[in-house]
Amino acid sequence: MVFETIKLAFQAIFRNAMRSSLTILGIVIGVGAVIAMVTIGNGTTAKVAADLAKLGSNLLFVRPGQFGPGRSSSDAKPFTTRDMDALQSQLRGVRAMAPVAQKMVTLVSGSENRNTLVTGTDNGYFTTQDWSLSTGRTFLDSEIRGGKAACIIGATVHDKLFANGDALGRSMRVGKVSCDIIGILNIKGQSSGGSDQDDVVLVPLRVFQRRIAGNTNISSISVSAEEGMDTAKIQSDIERLLRERRNITPGKDDDFTVRDMAQIAATQTGTTTVLTGLLGAVAGVSLLVGGIGIMNIMLVSVTERTREIGIRLAIGALEGQVLLQFLMEAVVLSLFGGVIGIVLGLALALAGSRYLEIPFEFDSAIVLLAFAFSAIVGVVFGYFPARRAARLDPIEALRHE
Repeated sequence: MVFETIKLAFQAIFRNAMRSSLTILGIVIGVGAVIAMVTIGNGTTAKVAADLAKLGSNLLFVRPGQFGPGRSSSDAKPFTTRDMDALQSQLRGVRAMAPVAQKMVTLVSGSENRNTLVTGTDNGYFTTQDWSLSTGRTFLDSEIRGGKAACIIGATVHDKLFANGDALGRSMRVGKVSCDIIGILNIKGQSSGGSDQDDVVLVPLRVFQRRIAGNTNISSISVSAEEGMDTAKIQSDIERLLRERRNITPGKDDDFTVRDMAQIAATQTGTTTVLTGLLGAVAGVSLLVGGIGIMNIMLVSVTERTREIGIRLAIGALEGQVLLQFLMEAVVLSLFGGVIGIVLGLALALAGSRYLEIPFEFDSAIVLLAFAFSAIVGVVFGYFPARRAARLDPIEALRHE
């Protein structure tokens, strides 16, 4: 009996193929949108987590000022080389530490020029940022102490300014300073925020301060803890030491921020997870719209087939059989829409992942959930028209024109 009911459902659907196609369009869009949105969102979350993992889970960032809702850092004094020296001499359990000072500067090489972020730092930067060189060398001690200007460039700078040859050993102008290129960084690509990490020039901190920035300010300090060390303990030591150096009395708020990489990773991935859920919920609304469309068309179908229903009831069909027939039609329509929506959603997610350069994170659970939800939509929104058909009076149905 069930097989015969399914057969009748398919016959009714294909008898009005155009109308059936338009009916399932809402389900197709809903299922496809949910799968595409959630898959792309999961890929974004994975990319953020991977980008943060490149820096390591044992990394801390120290910046002047307080950052967060309702807090301003505009009047916080920057760090100095003395602060850096104090941290290096007094902190324990630290694998590497690097000062960072930055400024947008115009680079010039021959007829080419480019505005790029120039970073003043030392060799600790390569450890804390987990960044190696594709060719060349790091800074010599004499260069770090403020000798001849040397610089290490990112892949983007190399491609834009030295497209016709190898930049290693050549020189370029960084602002007003002639700088010898001693190394080229490995490619890192875009950050989770969308910025090009390879569009960078590194110079020794003292050269940067004296000849580019014109001051001794340090905008941030990155600290990499040794393996197995408690970063919370190191964070507490940094805060205690900086409060002493910056003469912050007990009871007053810090005028600096120390952030653990693990906290940053949790915040970033948590935010993208929430956004993914929100996008999936918004896309899921179209599933409800599709269900309403199915109910509307099934009601129209019941009206059109009133005489057919009357004949079936008159020759002995039970109410349950008529109910099952129309309910099966609604479920089959929904499942058709669900299958097509799954294929469409995965195709859109794959295309979006490639375009956005994020991982394609296939989630079988969300696919099964979307498919099951499409079936539930068919049952819920198909039940009322099916019940109406099953409760028709046979005599009145036979009289229907």
